Amino acid sequence: MSNTADHQHDQGVEPAFEGTPADALPLTASEDRQFATLAHFGGILGFVPSLLILLIFKDRGPFTAQEAKEALNFTLPPTVLALAAWLLSLLPVVGGIFAVVNALLWVTITVFSVNAGIQVNRGRPYRYPVNLRLIG
Repeated sequence: MSNTADHQHDQGVEPAFEGTPADALPLTASEDRQFATLAHFGGILGFVPSLLILLIFKDRGPFTAQEAKEALNFTLPPTVLALAAWLLSLLPVVGGIFAVVNALLWVTITVFSVNAGIQVNRGRPYRYPVNLRLIG
């Protein structure tokens, strides 16, 4: 530790760690809309993109936080169901049925996610017609 850090510590001031970033700045309106849009478009890949966007940007942009929650709530249940259907598709005899179910789930997620992303990119909040809203 340097002498300055020792001096600050002796006076009851905790020194800042070197190399730690300062608090992140709030998103601009354009960035807020951009990350909100990406949260919805990310639904094509499942719930992970919206989860990451929510965790990283929830305190930096209100529109991003709102739309990432909506996207996460919509994509989480069908992603879990699609993964279960994929595993069940490996079974002999009935596997084909579950493969079709898996494909239908992904097509549905994709269509709704793209539609939501387009609406949010225009600056309009989007609410999925069917959504459990588990994460509030």
